[in-house]
Amino acid sequence: MSGAVAMEASRRRTRRSANGTTSEQQPAQWGRAWEVDWFSLISVIGLLCFAPFIVFYFVMACDQYQCSLSQPLLDLFRGETTLLSIWARAPSFTWSAAKIYAIWVAFQLFLYMCVPDVTHKFIPGYVGGVQAGARTPAGLINKYEINGLQCWLITHALWYANAQHFHWFSPTIIFDHWIPLMWCTNILGYAVSSFAFIKAYLFPTNSEDCKFTGNVFYNYMMGIEFNPRVGKWFDFKLFFNGRPGIVAWTLINLSYMAKQQELYGHVTNSMVLVNVLQAIYVLDFFWNEAWYLKTIDICHDHFGWYLGWGDCVWLPYLYTLQGLYLVYHPVQLSTLHALAVLLLGLVGYYIFRSTNHQKDLFRRTEGSCSIWGKKPAYIECSYRSADGGVHRSKLMTSGFWGVARHLNYTGDLMGSLAYCAACGFGHVLPYFYIVYMTILLVHRCMRDEHRCGSKYGKDWKRYTDAVPYRLVPGLF
Repeated sequence: MSGAVAMEASRRRTRRSANGTTSEQQPAQWGRAWEVDWFSLISVIGLLCFAPFIVFYFVMACDQYQCSLSQPLLDLFRGETTLLSIWARAPSFTWSAAKIYAIWVAFQLFLYMCVPDVTHKFIPGYVGGVQAGARTPAGLINKYEINGLQCWLITHALWYANAQHFHWFSPTIIFDHWIPLMWCTNILGYAVSSFAFIKAYLFPTNSEDCKFTGNVFYNYMMGIEFNPRVGKWFDFKLFFNGRPGIVAWTLINLSYMAKQQELYGHVTNSMVLVNVLQAIYVLDFFWNEAWYLKTIDICHDHFGWYLGWGDCVWLPYLYTLQGLYLVYHPVQLSTLHALAVLLLGLVGYYIFRSTNHQKDLFRRTEGSCSIWGKKPAYIECSYRSADGGVHRSKLMTSGFWGVARHLNYTGDLMGSLAYCAACGFGHVLPYFYIVYMTILLVHRCMRDEHRCGSKYGKDWKRYTDAVPYRLVPGLF
């Protein structure tokens, strides 16, 4: 049975009632949308067309215009340059960059698939090894090999050993090949997205967790398969969300730091702040990778161009703009400014991590725990999966989750603002990140609430009545 036919079959199951008659069983309507409105379709086509050019524009602006976003447009308007001349000045694809990137992806694939996690055996409190994910809309619970922290530690240990002892390559290697590497990441991003798209039609991992909207653009971008896999353990979502992009994030920043040292003979406190604050975020991600299995990326999003290309290209190139900017503009912050940035970043991280910890503790103990010194309050709710099963869940209304429904996103935004503020106020480019993250997290907030409303029905309304604010108490 083809993926599309199987999906339609899963949407229209029959079940036998107590008197022997059959009735059509409606599927669980939670997860990604089944149908696409015109606004969503226009947005999807716009992103498919313009997102790659946005990445190129930001990187090109730093390479050719000292990180000015307005100067290229002014030069074009005045006739002082052309699109073709801008394109001609940009470094092109090189086989050296292709070799570097191929080795990098192959090494991360080797660590992910061939080196089972052992760090959970000797690092207290860390949860690694084989872990169960959340229940899918079809009622399945997948198993995952959690070894991201181990991969990050091995990779960075080798990076440090090379920089200090072996000298196989320069620590500035990433910056030195930054634009040629961009073409390589695009090739992988489009290749994996296209493979996942074709795979969903021809040989889906689980056809009942596929969603076909009838619109090829939406299917390609937002994905059809929920958890595409090759073999038992290679999970597209977990690998591309965490590796190679997020493991590379801190290495990219270290390469920027090395380049700043090479160019100016010193490293600025702003560069140190960006490296430290973003390294905290990355390490937090891998320390809590098992918890990540219960987040919207794994529990809601299907795997398409949005995740495949986004994790390969958008994340490593636009999430690291602050470090790239500081290579071209080595800002030395005043002590007061630096302390304010550090405080904002740490407070944001505390809110982000504490909010997520409360939710994880509540889930693991099924409410039998203490939140802010007392037993947590919650709302009992139920939902139906596509296999007809009825499941029960609890929505906490205590602690940070009683203050706002997504206060973890608020903390995330505070941290994002800290990364940008570390670059001073001389250019707009470093602040793209906070603008983008605000749009992303507000949109994610809306998507999550739409999904929960579809999943929990009237129980979700009871929850929103109990916790009326989304991100900022008293405002939104």
